[in-house]
Amino acid sequence: MSKLKQFLLDAETKAFDQGHRATIKFNIGKYNTAVQRGLTQYSDHELARERGSYIKTNTINNLDKYLMEFESNFTARGGKVIWARDAQEALKEIGEIMKRKRARSVVKSKSMTTEEIHLNEYLEKNGIETVETDLGEYIVQLAEQRPYHIVTPAMHMSKKDISELFVRKLGIAPTDNAEELVGVARKLMREKYTAAEVGITGGNYLIADIGGVAVTENEGNARLSTTFPKTHIAIVGIEKMIPSIMDLDLFWPLLSTSGTGQDVTVYNTIMTGPRQPKEKDGPEEMYVILLDNGRTDLLALPEKREALNCIRCGACLNVCPVYKNIGGHTYESTYSGPIGSVITPHYNGMAENKHLSFASSLCGACTSVCPVKINIHNLLLLNRKQSVDQGMADSSEKTAMKFWLKAMKSRTLLNLAPAFAKNFVLKQVLKDTWSKRREPLQVPSKSFNQLWKERNK
Repeated sequence: MSKLKQFLLDAETKAFDQGHRATIKFNIGKYNTAVQRGLTQYSDHELARERGSYIKTNTINNLDKYLMEFESNFTARGGKVIWARDAQEALKEIGEIMKRKRARSVVKSKSMTTEEIHLNEYLEKNGIETVETDLGEYIVQLAEQRPYHIVTPAMHMSKKDISELFVRKLGIAPTDNAEELVGVARKLMREKYTAAEVGITGGNYLIADIGGVAVTENEGNARLSTTFPKTHIAIVGIEKMIPSIMDLDLFWPLLSTSGTGQDVTVYNTIMTGPRQPKEKDGPEEMYVILLDNGRTDLLALPEKREALNCIRCGACLNVCPVYKNIGGHTYESTYSGPIGSVITPHYNGMAENKHLSFASSLCGACTSVCPVKINIHNLLLLNRKQSVDQGMADSSEKTAMKFWLKAMKSRTLLNLAPAFAKNFVLKQVLKDTWSKRREPLQVPSKSFNQLWKERNK
């Protein structure tokens, strides 16, 4: 089955799943309340967005300079930088590190880039146990699912769903107490941190002037994942760059307020390399894998490169009417929602993923909430245009547009066809789309053109 057909099938299933709709409505409702409260910390939120947009745009436009600066500063403190053109190169390099360390187990903090390169599956195929230490990611891993959301991976699951999962997978006694469920996960995790040879994280920001990786979290699991194991690997997309550590006073609150409604997240850590001689803890070795995987292709498109400004807050997902109806898994991609629909065709191929850019009402809500002011709905339109320009529209669409264009450019042709003929054509064309869930469109017996002529006789 093609990705488009699978998308349409899954979208219809989820849109009419009342239980799913209720869970998402409840969880996103809590998010909306928290965000409105979080925004009160700003005296001028719009100005913060303008500054964030300016800094990220300037950084992306000079990305080569900042990447080299980061590498120079990070390696000066004993860190090692690996440049990966695609997922295969990244996995190969990680595999080599695992062999050298004779690693049998890995602890991971939440990272969308590791999802992007399918790291867990790769490690498991090579006999390495991989444990997600973020609670939401751990729940999704137990359920053998992909993350549902950029920020809250298990947003689609209720407390009851999680309880039933723990009973089934972990053999605990049934409980609806959230603290007890968290306690079960916490107890299991503690043993994994001390046993793992390697800790893996992503990175919310790469900081050029100090050669640092900034990690934002609320559970402390990323710190534990980078403290106990002797080797730390951070896998970060090259677009996560910011020029200076001084920029974090802007970007940390922007991310936390838009992502979770907090003034700032509980744990914010900057790592600038392996443990130094006078430091008491930390890894003996630290690697940063700078992942391209389609990002430079997007960078090469000046009218679209602002998509690389994204700080992965998830705000556009939570406000999107399409996402709220069809859910995160329907997109069948690492990054879902509006921003995922923009970048996935560039990361994973336009031909297979162009349909995602059409899965939008173009209402512009995503653009209005983006903390770095990415013009998301316009980028979706540009993706649509690119797919058509590259000849990816199917034959029926091309034929329909050809006739529509000819008719729209000729009032005479439009007047020749009687209303019943037009209604017949509309019925056939829209039977599997518009008319499937709505009353069929009906053309009036007289066109506006005819009524106007009669009025002005």
